[in-house]
Amino acid sequence: MILTGHQLLGSRESAASSDTFVARNLALGADLETVFHEATESEIDDAVSLAAAAFDSFRRLLPEHRADFLEAIAEEVLALGDELLLRASAETAHPLPRCAAERDRVLTHTRQFAGWIREGSWVDARIDRGNPQRQPLPKPDVRSLLEPVGPVAVFGASNFPIAISVLGTDTISAFAAGCPVVVKAHPAHPGTCEIAARAIQRAAVRTRMPEGVFSLIQGRSHETGTRLVQHPGIAAAAFTGSLAGGRALFDIANARPQPIPFYAEMGSINPVFLLPGALQSRAEGIAQGFVAALTAGVGQFCTNPGLVLGLESEEWRRFRSLASEKVAGYAPATMLHSGIHGAYSAGIADRLARAGLELVGQSGDPASAERGEAAAYLFATTQEGLLADPTLFEELFGPVSTLVSCSDPGDFIKVAERLEGSLSATLHGTEEDLLNHRELIEVLRRKVGRLIFNGYPVGLEICHSIHHGGPYPATTHSHFTSIGTRAMHRFVRPVCYQDWPDALLPMELQNANPRGILRILDGERTRDEA
Repeated sequence: MILTGHQLLGSRESAASSDTFVARNLALGADLETVFHEATESEIDDAVSLAAAAFDSFRRLLPEHRADFLEAIAEEVLALGDELLLRASAETAHPLPRCAAERDRVLTHTRQFAGWIREGSWVDARIDRGNPQRQPLPKPDVRSLLEPVGPVAVFGASNFPIAISVLGTDTISAFAAGCPVVVKAHPAHPGTCEIAARAIQRAAVRTRMPEGVFSLIQGRSHETGTRLVQHPGIAAAAFTGSLAGGRALFDIANARPQPIPFYAEMGSINPVFLLPGALQSRAEGIAQGFVAALTAGVGQFCTNPGLVLGLESEEWRRFRSLASEKVAGYAPATMLHSGIHGAYSAGIADRLARAGLELVGQSGDPASAERGEAAAYLFATTQEGLLADPTLFEELFGPVSTLVSCSDPGDFIKVAERLEGSLSATLHGTEEDLLNHRELIEVLRRKVGRLIFNGYPVGLEICHSIHHGGPYPATTHSHFTSIGTRAMHRFVRPVCYQDWPDALLPMELQNANPRGILRILDGERTRDEA
């Protein structure tokens, strides 16, 4: 495929601006060939206007037709072969097997959403039948279900150029819900975005989707994203990235004359608590798993374990020693782009200068600044040192973590109470350990979106039950997930029909239940007719 660097506005292309940029292969220190054009205000308006015009016809499609569209996207992605993977690897320094794993994830969640909307019960159809003879007042017939909100703006993640970008759950779940999508391509992997976007375009043509169901705009300036979120035709937006970027766009979304929901996933510290029973029985295995999670993808995961806490003991000291040894064996690798590498390098320099932190482990080999490489670092402090330094509760994106020595179980609770919202928390232990630390677990239930037992936070199972979210600042809205089929709930709203003629109701609310979905009928879950 020949890349153009143009905006993809429905089925047409546009390159109105002379303001251009290129992607860079940081590992090789070389710019990539294609020149990408910054989207103009007029092009952004065209993309959103097309989406708005497509909304009514797209939302009215039978779920089977939207499912066909999603499955066609998966087929077109597969048909790209290695082209998508090679470009993603060049733009992000991810090895090809990692890029292939991301593609597999796209195939999984796309097909999963197709099956989910075909089954249909996700609309949460509810029917309370009327009773005209009820006294003292007649009871109306009241029915409701979830309906799509309108065009959605999507901002892809830098660290997942395939699986959480143009082809990510944000885009696919919005399509599944019946919402057209305008994606703002990530400027660090614009070529990967264009290749993926053209696969969606081809799928839309194959399945006869309305013009404007999907558009892609390019841009590296903050103004491009700001204009997209401010556009009155956008009904909701989804973002994966930094706290600073997510919060800025969230504030813009809420400052609009008509505010819109802005769902940002912004990373977290993901604490790990090592309880006594686990350290006594398998300290080496935990150390190995922890360092593998810490350094996976050069530590560039929003679920990276940034804090590890244990009770001061011989077993804890052994774990520290084992983890330090394993960190020393990590070979530095190129980060996603120069911005992330610069922030990581500055953060490490800051931590090395802190008197309250002890450096207990680092990569044995030096990192190359020219190739944007990151070495792994392991610091140590006490519970008192941690509580005295609020910056240690903040995410530093990359392969770095802090080991925290605690004097007694009460220290665990003190730290947990100080935690800000996090995507996950992990406990390693025995069932007896869990019973002995119930108060800690209760605190963590308030603080995180996913509680993990004897595992590691890096890596998400793509399934119906997964919740990838958490209280602020992990996300802007803890009720919703950016991964899994519940992600659709961000882009729908309840609509209620009172005393409506049966034949004019949405199919899911009609008496005969023609789709055979599970509904709540007079308070009972059933597939029966009303």
